[in-house]
Amino acid sequence: MSYGPEMAIALLMLIPLAAAVLIPIVGRSPNLREGVTFVAGLLLLANVIYLCGLVAGGARPELLIGSFAGMFEIKFRMEPLGAIFAAIASSLWIVNSMFTLGYMRGNSEKNQTRFFTFVAIAIASAMGIAASANLITLFIFYEALTISTFPLVSHKGDAKARRGLTIYTLILMGTSLGLLLPAIIGTQVIAGTTDFVLGGVFPADVSMLASSTLLVLFAFGIGKAALMPVHPWLPNAMVAPTPVSALLHAVAVVKAGVFTMLKVVVYTFGTDLTHLTPSSSWLAWIAAFSIVAASVIALRQDNLKARLAYSTVSQLSYITLGAMLATSWGIMGGGLQIVMHAWGKITLFMVAGAIYTIAHRTNVSQLDGLGRKLPWVFGAFLVASVSLIGIPPFGGSWPKFYLMWGALDSGKAVLMAALIISSLLNILYLMPIAIRGFMKPPADPAADDIIAIEARKHRWVIIPPVITAIGTCVLFFAAPWIIQFLEPII
Repeated sequence: MSYGPEMAIALLMLIPLAAAVLIPIVGRSPNLREGVTFVAGLLLLANVIYLCGLVAGGARPELLIGSFAGMFEIKFRMEPLGAIFAAIASSLWIVNSMFTLGYMRGNSEKNQTRFFTFVAIAIASAMGIAASANLITLFIFYEALTISTFPLVSHKGDAKARRGLTIYTLILMGTSLGLLLPAIIGTQVIAGTTDFVLGGVFPADVSMLASSTLLVLFAFGIGKAALMPVHPWLPNAMVAPTPVSALLHAVAVVKAGVFTMLKVVVYTFGTDLTHLTPSSSWLAWIAAFSIVAASVIALRQDNLKARLAYSTVSQLSYITLGAMLATSWGIMGGGLQIVMHAWGKITLFMVAGAIYTIAHRTNVSQLDGLGRKLPWVFGAFLVASVSLIGIPPFGGSWPKFYLMWGALDSGKAVLMAALIISSLLNILYLMPIAIRGFMKPPADPAADDIIAIEARKHRWVIIPPVITAIGTCVLFFAAPWIIQFLEPII
């Protein structure tokens, strides 16, 4: 088969899977192992760019793998929302791999070959989710993504890692098998299909009880979206090495969750039915509660990764809120938040990893004066924080603007308060980190001088967050193109 749209869709999964096969083969040579990862990342990104070009031109390339049980198909179809998700995952895989190289070597982590292998499998699963043409295909890759991250979450192999993995597994597998799968089956029974169709698949006379029940099952069954109260898996996954945290919180797992949430609202229910469905209103309130409550919890965390984890719970709920508002503004705000949060949050987690690698510090209270010795690291943190707070000219300002207009457009203006309060809380739990680093005197100046020297040995954990921090600014100016690209879904 020559290279074309069908082959390009197949290569979304085949390129990272090929890397997963090759990495163990060359694992004894670290340079070759990481070389395979980078080459695969570049090839995947080029392939995604080609598909994005087709989608931007109005094409919707498809690939049918096969069918089973007479009614279910394993089928892929690339559309704007999936193309955006694929672009995020493929581009940030490259940056995260660069950071992983510096982190794993800098901390002399064990089982590095296994680590890179399962990251590649996770990326392949994320690509499958992005390109899924129906709920069945999405569910298969959704579960594959969960399973492929088991060895990553439990990488350290100690009791704390095993406990974190247990909570991670019970919640994500429990919600998907206990709630998401029944929702998919219910959709097949009522609509007669699980295909993704713009505007939804349910008949016009579907009962509000049925649509409300299914929407609730989807909202909490998509556990990766971390809507309260099914969020504890996310902070408990912080036992993993920081590159995993970056992968979970920015590139693959949580983005797969909120992407699925938006996909279901736009392509399974349709915004009209979602808006009419009674449960969408109180699900929007639950999302608003999650936004504020998780921010309050983040404010109380001294451990830097834990603070960022609860921040992620809050900011993921922006996307669920946008989906449940079921307006053009809300859906666009949710789509933009997927992009902007990914680049901002991966920056913050990589900074946390850089601080740990260079200075071996994990708590916010330990960061006084450290920014003077690590200016690029703390500068990247400051830039990404400003973006996530929602201040122009950084990308995070766009989704908040759209979501606020979405709340007004849906007649739920009071929900704007959750976004405003969240922004204020973002200031309170993010800005003090940069302020401590740059403005407060160091507790031990001699130790910080040693850290400044040590930083020169760890450039591979410093460069990646600087790149993504710059990206948050570039995305502010690129937002009009992203909005134009996503317009067909609304």
